[in-house]
Amino acid sequence: MVPQVPSLSQSKSLHHWRKLCCFHATVGHYVPQLAELMIQYNQKHHLFNLRGIAIGNPVLEFSTDFNSRAEYFWSHGLISDSTYKMFTSYCNYSRYVSEYYRGSMSSICSKVMSQVSTETSRFVDKYDVTLDVCIPSVLSQSKVQVGESVDVCVEDETVKYLNRRDVQEALHARLVGVREWTVCSNVLDYQLLDVEIPTINIVGSLVQARVPVLVYSGDQDSVIPLTGSRTLVSRLAKRLGLRTSVPYRVWFAGQQVGGWTQVYGNVLSFATVRGASHEVPFSQPQRSLVLFKAFLDGHPLPEEF
Repeated sequence: MVPQVPSLSQSKSLHHWRKLCCFHATVGHYVPQLAELMIQYNQKHHLFNLRGIAIGNPVLEFSTDFNSRAEYFWSHGLISDSTYKMFTSYCNYSRYVSEYYRGSMSSICSKVMSQVSTETSRFVDKYDVTLDVCIPSVLSQSKVQVGESVDVCVEDETVKYLNRRDVQEALHARLVGVREWTVCSNVLDYQLLDVEIPTINIVGSLVQARVPVLVYSGDQDSVIPLTGSRTLVSRLAKRLGLRTSVPYRVWFAGQQVGGWTQVYGNVLSFATVRGASHEVPFSQPQRSLVLFKAFLDGHPLPEEF
């Protein structure tokens, strides 16, 4: 007999949970590398039927991806002109991250990031600059209801839910080496400095192996902004000699603009999802479904509704 897992709550589901405490989008590292290993394994064993990879708001090249944050902040009105100048001249974001991970923070980077943090405010969700924040999480106050379309407190609720003993028993889940379940954990020894290793060349090798690659970006994410991903995909297409097969255009979902897209050589695609956060399905599930279905079916994104 399979035990029944207790309900999280009405209208709240686990697929909405976001990993807000995870610092960077490592999907740009482990997904291409895993796909590369699958291709290598297939050369002898022909086990995997790899139809393509889709990576959202990924870190593909350290400096390009991280340094696009300054322009994104400035273009969305989150920082002043003077702070933008400091953020691009005296200490860009890739330098700050590199110093932070190495425990050697310079005074200038500390000053610049302090100013950036003050102006952007902790009350703005950097993973979705248009989304309200969960007030209890920010201020550690009593629970309040914020909005109806997107439950911005769903991460806090999910953590509490998955730490309930009855839920863990129903899922046959055990806590090993930790006292409670958390979204991000220090138990797994992830080498943070590996984020500096570029994976855009691996993506290129996948494309050359005729594995379809989709790089998509939620356009409200300031952590790994669309501008960096768009630049890297365009640069890769040029290096591989891929011609544009679908010119940059709008695509539709549910009789509304779903985002914009461009395709190179029918094997490398870039797409934005309008109104979407760092983890796109969290804030735009319907548009995400249209995007993923088209990619899996090998069809172009809808050009009209």
